[in-house]
Amino acid sequence: MKKINIFYWICTGILIAMVGVGSVLDAISYPDSVKMVTGLGYPAYLVPFLGIAKLLAFTVILVPGYHRLKEWAYAGIAFDILGALYSNIVLGKPFPALIFIIMPILLLVGSYVFYHKRSAADNPILVKN
Repeated sequence: MKKINIFYWICTGILIAMVGVGSVLDAISYPDSVKMVTGLGYPAYLVPFLGIAKLLAFTVILVPGYHRLKEWAYAGIAFDILGALYSNIVLGKPFPALIFIIMPILLLVGSYVFYHKRSAADNPILVKN
């Protein structure tokens, strides 16, 4: 159980550090964030919305309990990251930029898997749901 907790917090902590900082910048409509999102063809008003949504998702992930909301939070972050990956691929962005999108996907998967392993160890009834 201790190893599962350690791996969960490593994956979740690095994920929040990588994506969470960008979320804060998006939430305050930092000019470079707006430039990056509009460069992908999306409107500027979407930037603060996505930033606040990601911050709320990370808050739900960090707060104990609320298992159903955590599932939605993980899904929302996955949609955001996969949408960014798809947008970069469609626009033909260079491969080194894609590594900064693939890394959060791997961390998100790790955080999600270890979250479920922690939940199963804490409460075996949740495994059946």
